[in-house]
Amino acid sequence: MRRSAPILQRIDWLTSGLMITFMALGLFNIASATSGAEAVDWFALDSKVGKQFIWVLIALGVAAITLIVEGEFFIRTTVIHYTVNVLLLLAVLVIGKTVGGAKSWFGFGSVSLQPSEFAKTGTALMLAWLLSRSDGKIRNAKVLVQSVLIVCIPAALIMLQPDAGTVLVFGGLIFAFYREGLSGNVLIAVFCALLILIATILTGASFFDYPLLGMQSSIGWLWMILTALGILIWQLVPGWVVPRNRKRVRRATIICLASTLVFSAGIHSSLEGVLKPHQKERIYVLFGMDVGNPDADYNIRHAKAAVSSGGLTGKGFLHGPMTAYGFVPEQETDFIFCTIGEEWGFAGSALTVFLYTLLLLRILVIAERQRSDFTRIYGYAVASILFMHFLINVGMVLGLAPVIGIPLPFVSAGGSSLVGFTLLVSILLRLDAERSYILR
Repeated sequence: MRRSAPILQRIDWLTSGLMITFMALGLFNIASATSGAEAVDWFALDSKVGKQFIWVLIALGVAAITLIVEGEFFIRTTVIHYTVNVLLLLAVLVIGKTVGGAKSWFGFGSVSLQPSEFAKTGTALMLAWLLSRSDGKIRNAKVLVQSVLIVCIPAALIMLQPDAGTVLVFGGLIFAFYREGLSGNVLIAVFCALLILIATILTGASFFDYPLLGMQSSIGWLWMILTALGILIWQLVPGWVVPRNRKRVRRATIICLASTLVFSAGIHSSLEGVLKPHQKERIYVLFGMDVGNPDADYNIRHAKAAVSSGGLTGKGFLHGPMTAYGFVPEQETDFIFCTIGEEWGFAGSALTVFLYTLLLLRILVIAERQRSDFTRIYGYAVASILFMHFLINVGMVLGLAPVIGIPLPFVSAGGSSLVGFTLLVSILLRLDAERSYILR
């Protein structure tokens, strides 16, 4: 393939078509979620659907410009891109405006921009830039620490806003790490950490609430069982481990038990001292715990009711009563999947899930066919980010994830997220179009 070949002959049209399809799907469902029982005025600039239509045009313009720019430009300006995004995240903490309890937005008259949406692209580029220069040596401690810092710096700034949902998305980049050679033991450790997290939430306290220290919940029994298990393993080690490995097994047992206790204590402290009351309520409601507030599960309860009421084929466009009369808050943004479920039913919901799965698989195919390490790593980072958004948003609507406020890619209302996702994928499409001669 020659460099002079027209760009329209080189881009991946399946991925591009899926993006445009999701944008159109978003417009239809935003119209349903915001028009009430009235007719839709598609081009009224003071309506949410009209504003989203303008953002779709802007996003398509961003995609067109991105596809015109040489792919080498994105590689050479990666550090600048990342640095600017970090500076914007710092600035928003100082001069940003507060929306929904989070200081995450820059206000420009009636227009608001959320820098965290663009920080995902900057972080993905920077991660690809670093790992592509490490010759695949992510197992090297120095490279691993640098990679983790690249992800943690913007994630920490976003957590200060606070925006826990976006921070979870950054955590999904561990899948890109794994593709580049990170030990599978790390994924096992992450799974174990999730189990400890759930156990700490369900029991309501940590190791430091032990009976002798004033324990007032069932957590003491959990930690006593863990301690007893550790002692049992300690005593059984000589019977089933060769002598030269006994010290190693015992040391590993102590480290695992100590890490579990400290991690649980950190979770408990975060729940009690960092999260706001409404954030804690959302987490506790997810696990069916009584928080003393009968309306704490209002969003999840009505979201599940809206989805289930759609039946097999749904109630039809603009004919969903729960959507039309606003029973679910933020239905055009965080809970947009409710509209799909109610008006398009199981068939429409399944088709939406299938299309997202197809998009993710296509991005992975694009990543794997690259000759460039940079593009491959970036492709996996893009897939990880989109996957986390899709997983958390749909899980939240179905009551399988806490209500943390995270958009459904290309579908939820919001200019920052739409343009951010478009830029994220368009850069990959441009790099893929040049795969025959980008060898970095």
